[in-house]
Amino acid sequence: MTGYHFLVQKTVYQTIEQKQNYALADFKADSIVSVVPEGLNFIYAAKVTTPAVAHIKTYYKVNTQEQSNDEMYRYFFGEPSPGGGGGEASGSGVILTEDGYLVTNNHVVENADKIEVVLENKKSYVATLVGTDPTTDLALLKIDEKGLPFVRYGNSDQVQIGEWVLAVGNPFNLTSTVTAGIISAKARNINILRGKSNFAVESFLQTDAVVNPGNSGGALVNLKGELVGINTAIASPTGSYTGYSFAVPVDLVKKVIDDILKYGEVQRGLLGVNIADMTTSLANEKGITFVKGVYVAGVNDGSAAREMGMKEGDIITHIDEKAVQSSSELQETVARYRPGDKIKVSYLRKGEKLQGFAILKNKLGEDKIVRKDDSSVKKKLGADLQEVSKDEMKKLTLQGGVKVYRLYNGLLNDAGIKEGFIITSIDKKNVARPSEVDAILNNIPSGSGVLVEGIYPNGKKQFVGIGW
Repeated sequence: MTGYHFLVQKTVYQTIEQKQNYALADFKADSIVSVVPEGLNFIYAAKVTTPAVAHIKTYYKVNTQEQSNDEMYRYFFGEPSPGGGGGEASGSGVILTEDGYLVTNNHVVENADKIEVVLENKKSYVATLVGTDPTTDLALLKIDEKGLPFVRYGNSDQVQIGEWVLAVGNPFNLTSTVTAGIISAKARNINILRGKSNFAVESFLQTDAVVNPGNSGGALVNLKGELVGINTAIASPTGSYTGYSFAVPVDLVKKVIDDILKYGEVQRGLLGVNIADMTTSLANEKGITFVKGVYVAGVNDGSAAREMGMKEGDIITHIDEKAVQSSSELQETVARYRPGDKIKVSYLRKGEKLQGFAILKNKLGEDKIVRKDDSSVKKKLGADLQEVSKDEMKKLTLQGGVKVYRLYNGLLNDAGIKEGFIITSIDKKNVARPSEVDAILNNIPSGSGVLVEGIYPNGKKQFVGIGW
């Protein structure tokens, strides 16, 4: 993407947090009254946040392909799948830096042909999509502007159940709307992202602040006006707010956004275990004493966990001294690390306290960073590729496949392939991940013909020949 090429040409990399600290070097928090007075006062948080929460408008070409997860989107996001019938949709975004970086939800901008950012002062910009992460439903945008107001990062680990928070966004196209509520729960898994990726991370902050369609991608802030989460979903049979809303915690947002900014894509460090929440019934079934922690139901071969000596039946209790008491909490904690990072894992085995150090690996089983694929293969194909989700494989009765989730100028577009197409084989060789597409095409001589076979989400199969 052009936004990514623009970024990587910078000689000095700064994290979002470093950019904020630099811009706020002379800012004295004590000089502004942010202490809650007798009673409650939301004025300060609303005043500093609303100018930095933008209205995101997305535009789509007409798309007649079947939207397989339309009902899921209506239930959790209060809106149809993005681009389902063409036209226009909207959401919210949070300005993170004075020079125009914004975070929003991936589902707000997914498949958009044009993204418009409208500020509180009504000034609008065409945004560049820097990168996305479907596994956390986050996306990073960039607009060409300086001196913008922004929302400071807070600390979601320190947020307490019962603490007051504000949700700021643009529900039903009503710009700069502020609602108040409390943190109702932490590390909540509501199973809305599993269809997007096998590596999805769900560990939401749950609140009762009113969130409606259009709030997606907006800010959840504490009474100091600090960002503690990105509003992402509601749970509603009607499509409108019914009492529950969910936000991606900011400590996970920080890591995802900095990965996109620095590497072009998110770097997920994987422990390599199959896990389950500890319950009384599980303890009885396994004949173990119930303890707080996460049960290890399996250890993957060649994984970081296997190499550090973990076994099925172990119970993970802490990661780097941080207690983990649910599968979602463990996933979120590990997701903050990158491949190659060493983490301390504390666990129980038949009542004995053990600990060890695991060097996390990426999804290819390597302990190294993998930068965004700007290879000659990707450029020639003109497409961003991703693994097919388990839900899609089940629906289409597939053993694997690689989805074309974004098209540019290139061979696939020239051949008439549309976004959403799932490549199942190249020259009769089955493919299950983008790296396999690279491996096959890198070994094909220039000028050769290549047969690409696949299927669309609506079940329509297609075979095309491309000149490599």
